[in-house]
Amino acid sequence: MQRYFIVAATLILSFAAAAQHTIKATIKDKDTGEPLPGATLSIESLKKLTAADSFGLAIMKDIPQGKHLLKISFVGYAAREETVVISDDIELTIEMEPEHEEEEEVVIQSTRSSRTIQDIPTRVEFVAGEELDEKANMKPGDIRMVLNESTGITTQQTSATSANSSIRIQGLDGRYTQLLKDGFPLYSGFSGGLGLLQTPPLDLKQFEVIKGSSSTLYGGGAIAGLVNLISKTPAEERELRFHIDVTSAGGLNTSGFYGRRNNKTGVTLFASRNSNKAYDPSEIGLTAIPKFERYTINPKFFWYINEQTDLMIGVNYATEDRTGGDIEFINGNKTSGYIERNESNRFSTQFSLDRRIGKDKAIKLKNSIGLFQRTISEASFPVFDADQVASFTELTYADHGERSEWIAGINLVTDHFEEENLSLVPSRNYSQVTTGLFVQNNFKATEKFSLETGLRGDYVIDYGFAFLPRISMLFKITPKLSSRIGGGMGYKAPTIFSEESERIQYVNVLPIDEDINQLERSYGVNADINYRTKFADDKISFSINHLFFYTRIHDPLVLRAQGGVSRFVNVDGHFDSRGMETNVKLGYGDFKLFLGYTFTRADLHEGNLKTENFLTSRHRLNSVLLYEVEEKWKIGLEAYYFSKQQLSDGTTGKPYWVTGFMLEKLWEKFSLYINFENFTDSRQTRFDTIYTGTIDNPQFRDIYAPLDGFVVNGGVKLRL
Repeated sequence: MQRYFIVAATLILSFAAAAQHTIKATIKDKDTGEPLPGATLSIESLKKLTAADSFGLAIMKDIPQGKHLLKISFVGYAAREETVVISDDIELTIEMEPEHEEEEEVVIQSTRSSRTIQDIPTRVEFVAGEELDEKANMKPGDIRMVLNESTGITTQQTSATSANSSIRIQGLDGRYTQLLKDGFPLYSGFSGGLGLLQTPPLDLKQFEVIKGSSSTLYGGGAIAGLVNLISKTPAEERELRFHIDVTSAGGLNTSGFYGRRNNKTGVTLFASRNSNKAYDPSEIGLTAIPKFERYTINPKFFWYINEQTDLMIGVNYATEDRTGGDIEFINGNKTSGYIERNESNRFSTQFSLDRRIGKDKAIKLKNSIGLFQRTISEASFPVFDADQVASFTELTYADHGERSEWIAGINLVTDHFEEENLSLVPSRNYSQVTTGLFVQNNFKATEKFSLETGLRGDYVIDYGFAFLPRISMLFKITPKLSSRIGGGMGYKAPTIFSEESERIQYVNVLPIDEDINQLERSYGVNADINYRTKFADDKISFSINHLFFYTRIHDPLVLRAQGGVSRFVNVDGHFDSRGMETNVKLGYGDFKLFLGYTFTRADLHEGNLKTENFLTSRHRLNSVLLYEVEEKWKIGLEAYYFSKQQLSDGTTGKPYWVTGFMLEKLWEKFSLYINFENFTDSRQTRFDTIYTGTIDNPQFRDIYAPLDGFVVNGGVKLRL
């Protein structure tokens, strides 16, 4: 009997051993046929998991007979499930399709290409969708917060009392950054100091930022880079939104947006009112937030003439009265005192006509005309009163081939400035005309390498010709690893409108002299490497981007004091900015962690003298932790560190942290939020001074840290 039992057990074990089989799966890209090393193959019911080798081969052993559900996943690709019936060893070929995330589906408009972001050799950063909506909670009246929380970008405050600001990219002054809206240069000249403050974000679809020389794309003024604000367009489903926000600092922001397309036509309408009481948290007697009231309206009409032709006409109007200074005088408690008052009116038109030819070709005509009026009064008398009329016209032809894409165009830019002479300095009136020709090619050489080249020639009346080549390369080393390398040349026409002259309200600043001054010319390069992956059974996502940058400006324009007046001179030397940026993103379930670090060293070289650029933090840290339950909750915690900065008076600004906390509850048609901005109350007035002299005649120092301190704001967003 025992002998029969041993024989039976042996037969059973032999049968069981024979029933264990092997699965060999070759996992590759469906489009290219390239293997996907690191792709995972799993059978959850058996608790088995294996990864593909460098040839894309995944081997799973000891699989019992029967029906099993295979799960295949790889970062950047849509997960697959395959049911297999095992009766013997099997070999499979599994083709994976790339999974385009929301951000990758976006067509970046600033590069003038029709390619999506994953195929563009030019490095572009963008903020869109929910991320833009979250940042609007923090400062719904303007776009400073969206930009200031990005690595490599700071919004530099140029006035202690009126809060005028400019954009700095990678340590370069604000005049080297071009601010666009839908590709139109609507914020040029002396309107730039208020441009950031007069642009609410509700009607914006996305932000696009190109760091490094972009003059080949958009002409002069984009040495440091460009920021392009992309507006929403009408869809067949009606969009109606309202945003109401109040702050503990006496602010009230209300805005509304409507968009709808009806067959052949469509409209969008944006309107807002933004205001704030004079606010002085430090009780030094000067405003940290000025008293202001602003109204904005921006209607646009879209006509879809036929399947090949679209037309857009838009109008933008904004008016603002902004007064900062002695808060007791502003509030009517004193009969006299120091004030800085900005009265401004902005009116602009936008026109765009698109004509598509066949499947891939298109012609586009764009035009904008802008009028900006601004009066600056100091201590109750005007010190600057001027009008600026600017226009932009561009005609482009594009051939969007599958592998090779060509874009060529011609543009004309005019800028006429006229002021009422209120001082003894000579008139600073001018008329500037620039004509440009450009051509750009985007060539997809292989699935792993793309090349973008461009060439522009601009002729600036009174200053001559600027020749601007550009090149960018994209290397898709593996599905997880990619790199972009690029560089180009740029220029900036001389102008009195800069951070330096804005600080002194243009008082006693001499005009630009075309016989003395010349174009600032530059070149810049940048290179990055980007890696992303998932681990812990795809529960944790990880990505890192590291960027190196360098920009050199020859004959930089600098404001120099000369016997009671100031004059812009091209110094005999150069200005350079170098550094690196690192961005890390981690995701786990409903949690997302964003970490950023920027190192910047910017110096003016004049002969044997080297001077560090003022108001430039060498080290900066960004950190944001976000918890989000889709369509239910959003909770965010953030912290930003700024290292010490060199100041123009020879002193050094102190390092500081800025923190914030945001909570939002969402329902189908509306959401409620509260935001605790700078809850550690970091203020320059807590650890340093902002002026010397008396309260009635203050001499302001550089502003390198926040002045408004801890501010709570909250509101409601309606989606009807």
